[in-house]
Amino acid sequence: MKTRKREGLAHPIIVASRCRRRVKPDGLSRKVLLSVPPPSLADNRADRERVAEGLVGNQVGLEIPLDILREFPSVLRQGNWQVTATLGRYRDRWRLAGLEPGDTTARHFGLAIDLGTTTVVAYLVDMGTGRVLDTAAGYNAQIALGEDILTRIQTGSAETGLLSLREAALVTVNGLISQLAQNNHIPPAGFAAAVVAGNTSMIHFLLGLDPARICLAPYSPAANRPGCFSAGEAGLAIPPNAPVYFLPGVGSYVGGDIVAGILASGLHRRSEISLFVDIGTNGEMVLGNRDWLVACAGAAGPALEGGVAGAGMRAEAGAIERVSIDPDSGRVSYVTIGGDKPRGLCGSGLVDSMAELLLAGIIDRSGRFRDGRRSFSLVPAADSATGRDITITQTDLNNLLRTKGAVNAALEYLLESVGLPMQAIERFYAAGAFGQYLPLESAVTIGLYPDLDRRRMVRLGNSSGEGARLVLISRRKLREAEELAGKITYFELNASDVFMQKFVGSRFLPHTDLSLFPSVREKFAKRGLL
Repeated sequence: MKTRKREGLAHPIIVASRCRRRVKPDGLSRKVLLSVPPPSLADNRADRERVAEGLVGNQVGLEIPLDILREFPSVLRQGNWQVTATLGRYRDRWRLAGLEPGDTTARHFGLAIDLGTTTVVAYLVDMGTGRVLDTAAGYNAQIALGEDILTRIQTGSAETGLLSLREAALVTVNGLISQLAQNNHIPPAGFAAAVVAGNTSMIHFLLGLDPARICLAPYSPAANRPGCFSAGEAGLAIPPNAPVYFLPGVGSYVGGDIVAGILASGLHRRSEISLFVDIGTNGEMVLGNRDWLVACAGAAGPALEGGVAGAGMRAEAGAIERVSIDPDSGRVSYVTIGGDKPRGLCGSGLVDSMAELLLAGIIDRSGRFRDGRRSFSLVPAADSATGRDITITQTDLNNLLRTKGAVNAALEYLLESVGLPMQAIERFYAAGAFGQYLPLESAVTIGLYPDLDRRRMVRLGNSSGEGARLVLISRRKLREAEELAGKITYFELNASDVFMQKFVGSRFLPHTDLSLFPSVREKFAKRGLL
């Protein structure tokens, strides 16, 4: 057994350096230092007018909320008439989000939040430089109300269930905000703005929007483009007048997290045809270039979440994440997260296992054990942390084959819809936590990823969080995200008989047509499997 330690939390989520884009900060908030002339008998204008005059002098015309107006007298005098105004941008107007005594312009912070079905990540961003200063991540507390999206939608279709889902989302998000505040000694008033990226369902749950019609024909959500709300309205534990912007989605199952990912990748600005795939609790993909984009999504991810495989678990300490099988002896080697004794299989370990079983000739291209057995032991009971064998079963393989098949069928559907062959794809982007850690060779071997030049396959890491960061600090990127959402043609797979036909015929490793996977065919030939 080999071990390797992943840095960070149980679900380490990284913004890949190649996604980081230098953008001159011009985002959702500004801080303005005001030197206000104190009142006198010769000039006894009210405090509000003095502050408003200072803001107009800085070419800012804005709304002043009542709760902040109430603080003017004490803050102005506490700061000896020098104060810092925090301004939040709402479309093309500004709203005063806070007024602090003295000069606090050097401490200007925002939040980029990736609201995932399983994991939520919050990035602390310096609004002056655009740099990520710290990161906090944790499991979405909604898991207790349902592991998958459809269960949560059913729960949220009742008023009490929706209230519980919203409360769980806010507990998670606000817990991460509190963690960032404590770790970086930021006072409650220290956050100026936030941007949230999430799939359509997650945004509905967080905002308390009725999700029932997301999964019912004709699949029309309450909102694909929620827009910008105050933190008080949205429920985030930052100053109540701070703006919170929700990235626009495209359809019921392609949300703002995917728009954020495309924005981060930059594929929408290139002439080459690219494929963007984010396989998580759901599987979303976008195909296209700067001239056109098509997208679709399906429930492709559950088999990779650890909840379907008998020995499945999430990607945390003790999870087997890499597997290799000697084709001659059948000896298994594996790598666990954190170097702990193995407790089960996470998604990357499951994909590796299927690929290695295939290349070792233990299973055939239909995903069935050649000798009729029902399971294969990866770790004997004596070596596992649970005292039980860790096995991969025929049922596990069938579940993963369905996941792989759904991805294949969706991609073939998109390609057919625009009249292009598989070979037209010039670049491939793997997004999200699975995209960061899924072994490329194994994913190609089983047909989960297309067989492209590996140098043209890009791991993006948490592109959803990176896209949220870009929108947080750049007004231009916000507009670009909205234009991008309007440019994408969304195909609803739930309503497509063609997709279902392709799905039925797609459960073959790596594909029914081996010519689409030349590198895998070469591996088969070398091992005498053809």
